[in-house]
Amino acid sequence: MEQMTKTTNSTPKISERAQAQRERILSAAQICFVDRGFHAASMAAIAETAGMSQGLIYRYFAGKDEIILAIIARELTDSRNDIASLQTGNQLAARIEELFSNWLAAREDTMNARLFLELTSEASRAPKILEAVKNSDLQAREDLGELFRRASQEHGRQLSEGELCWRAFSLQVFVEGLVVRALREPEVDPQLLTQSLQAFLPIWLGRSG
Repeated sequence: MEQMTKTTNSTPKISERAQAQRERILSAAQICFVDRGFHAASMAAIAETAGMSQGLIYRYFAGKDEIILAIIARELTDSRNDIASLQTGNQLAARIEELFSNWLAAREDTMNARLFLELTSEASRAPKILEAVKNSDLQAREDLGELFRRASQEHGRQLSEGELCWRAFSLQVFVEGLVVRALREPEVDPQLLTQSLQAFLPIWLGRSG
């Protein structure tokens, strides 16, 4: 009985360690993918950046494609958590402005603009990655639709499924456009984004349009 208790109690610690190792690998891979691109970033480079052996990386991922798929899955989880935490239009605007600020700063610990475009480019060549990206986009769109449904109901409106869908779609297009702006126009005045959000938020949230 004592031995069984020890085994049971140690299981969560092993799981937490494995998750920490996976996160360490994914963070290192993001840095390498941004610096070198997917194809030029070798497993050896990822291992060096992560400060571990290639053999240890292969215990968690079969190769770079699996790492890319895991990054997409992690981004979807983060995105869904973000959307679920939003309660007001002001929070949505603040989150979009925060994302844009992170992209301008080219932070390596987040889905920055260069990594987003690398993923998009790789999706055009790899069917599995394209499928993962599409599924991620559709899930995020569904979550945004639910956010807009709640927001519109709070203002006495009942939006149709079609109205929710185009609102969520247009927000995705807007945010993805900001990714390109962050790379092409890093000196852009943030006030332009604030003014744009003030114009579009009432439409997305079902207060007008």
